[in-house]
Amino acid sequence: MKFLAATIATLALMTPSATQAEGTKMLDDVRMVAPALEKYTQGTLLGDVWKRPGLSTRDRSIVTIAALIARNQTIEMPFYFNLALDSGVKPREISEVITHLAFYSGWANAMSAVAAAKNVFAARDIGSDQLPAASPSLLPIDEAAEAQRATRVEQQFGAVVPSIVQYTTDILFRDLWLRPDLAPRDRSLVTVSALIASGQVAQIPYHLGRAMDNGLTQPQAAEAITHLAFYVGWPNVFSALPVAKEVFEKRPR
Repeated sequence: MKFLAATIATLALMTPSATQAEGTKMLDDVRMVAPALEKYTQGTLLGDVWKRPGLSTRDRSIVTIAALIARNQTIEMPFYFNLALDSGVKPREISEVITHLAFYSGWANAMSAVAAAKNVFAARDIGSDQLPAASPSLLPIDEAAEAQRATRVEQQFGAVVPSIVQYTTDILFRDLWLRPDLAPRDRSLVTVSALIASGQVAQIPYHLGRAMDNGLTQPQAAEAITHLAFYVGWPNVFSALPVAKEVFEKRPR
C-alpha cells in the first residue's frame, strides 16, 4: 500500500486527496478479484506508463478521459477527471472535451460523461465561472484550408447526403473546432484519441495530420498511441498503427 500511495500521490501533483482516495478504492476492489491485474496496474500502468517522459501527465489525462468518453466507460471517469484536474487540466477544458466528443463519439456518451463530471465538479466547488461560455468569440479560421477541406468533402459526399456535409462545415469546422477554451492542438489530441479508442481507423489520417499541423509532434503522437494501448486495448492500437505510420512517413521532414 505504501507503493500505491506513493504512485498515486506522484500522479496527483496537487490536492492529491480526492485522486488518492479514488485510486486506493479502485485498487482495493481490483485486488479482491484479480491480484495480477492489480500488480500490472501498480507496476506497469501507474508505475511506468504514466511516468514516461514523452508525454506530460496533463496530456496523458486528456488522452485517457477522451478514450473513456469515447468508449462510454463511466466507472473510472471520476478517478481520471480528478487526476486531470490535479495535473493541470482546467475545468473549462474538461467541459470542452465532453462537448467536443458529443460530435465524435455521440450525444449519449457525452451525457454519461456529464453525469460523472458533475459529481467531481461539485466535490471541488467548481462553479459556472470556471466553465466555458456557451457562445464565446471564436478563434480565427484559416479560410484557405477550410475551403479546401469543404470542397473535398462536398465533392465526395455532397450529392449523397448533403445535409451532413452542411452540418460538418457549419457546426463542426466553423464553430466547434474554433471554440477557444480548448487549444486546437489539444482538441486534435482528443479527437485522435477518441478515433483510436472507437476503432474508427478511416478517420485517423485526416485528424492525425491535422493534429500535427496544430502542434502535436510525432514523438508525442507516438507516445499517445502507446498510452492508449492500455486503455483501449492492443487490437485497436495495432489497427491504427499502419495508418499512423503512413501519416508520419508522408509528413515533410
